[in-house]
Amino acid sequence: MAKAMFGAGCFWGVEYNFSKVEGVNEVVSGYSGGKTDNPTYEQVCSSTTEHAEVVLIDYDSDVVSYDSLLNVFWEKHDPTTLNRQGVDVGTQYRSAIFYFTEAQKEIAKKSLGYLQNKLGERKIVTEISEAKEFWKAEDYHQKYFEKHGKH
Repeated sequence: MAKAMFGAGCFWGVEYNFSKVEGVNEVVSGYSGGKTDNPTYEQVCSSTTEHAEVVLIDYDSDVVSYDSLLNVFWEKHDPTTLNRQGVDVGTQYRSAIFYFTEAQKEIAKKSLGYLQNKLGERKIVTEISEAKEFWKAEDYHQKYFEKHGKH
């Protein structure tokens, strides 16, 4: 089993989209990339913790590649909007790839470069940085669309 971590706006939709990918075993919503231990949703939304809303993905690399997960990441959000996805605004909604290995880092950089060439003048603002501590979000955020319906 392998793991991947992405931030692409509100984690509810990101979690839902990755949970539908064959080879993905589990997707957990949470927070990463900040400076506060065990932050709450309210703290993260205050933009004082520097965390991003992220999903931690456990996947079978024999079934789905990291590159394929990156394709889902790019397709399901706008990587050209800084600290914003749709109506959600704030640093917690930033576009981010948190890598666990040097191989993931190189694949992510290559993937970003390829997409940037396709987009031309529209600048990708996605950060690529080493994975930091992952803090699981509160239970009511987990599998949100499955519990409440997709909006």
